Amino acid sequence: MNLTRTQRWQAGFAVVLFAVAGVFVWRFLQDDSGVSERAFFYDLSERKLFVAKRGLVPPIRGINDAEEDGVRAVVISTNGRPDDKRTWVVAYLETYTPELKQQLSAAQAAGTAPEISRTAAQALRLVRRPQDIEWVSLATPEGERIVSEWTSLGTGDSPPVVCTP
Repeated sequence: MNLTRTQRWQAGFAVVLFAVAGVFVWRFLQDDSGVSERAFFYDLSERKLFVAKRGLVPPIRGINDAEEDGVRAVVISTNGRPDDKRTWVVAYLETYTPELKQQLSAAQAAGTAPEISRTAAQALRLVRRPQDIEWVSLATPEGERIVSEWTSLGTGDSPPVVCTP
């Protein structure tokens, strides 16, 4: 079968368009700039960060044993560039009281909303800095201070940003 010059040009153009479309599809599938399905956690006994599914309710099993000493960690980049891991700092840690963990876990298992009010849940969320020993309720002035002080940790003209795994 002999193709005319026009038909060859059209076939070549179609192949190029198909290749360009393939590149765009590949880039779309590789793009991870959306919400991560994973989150940072911190093993209290090992004093190390690890990554687990975002939906897990802390405390969770840590990295070294069956003990539930893994708590959520908010990690920031002090220079505003989350791709620069040298600037990562654990801003604060977060866990839930046994009562809140039970309510949230039951709601997740049932696929329903928790029965606890948002205000009551805030009082049962506990936060602390990595170097602190005591946990404090998020619904206290100290708790609010802990979760907001990281915003002043930027370097130079770059504000800090929260990092995701």
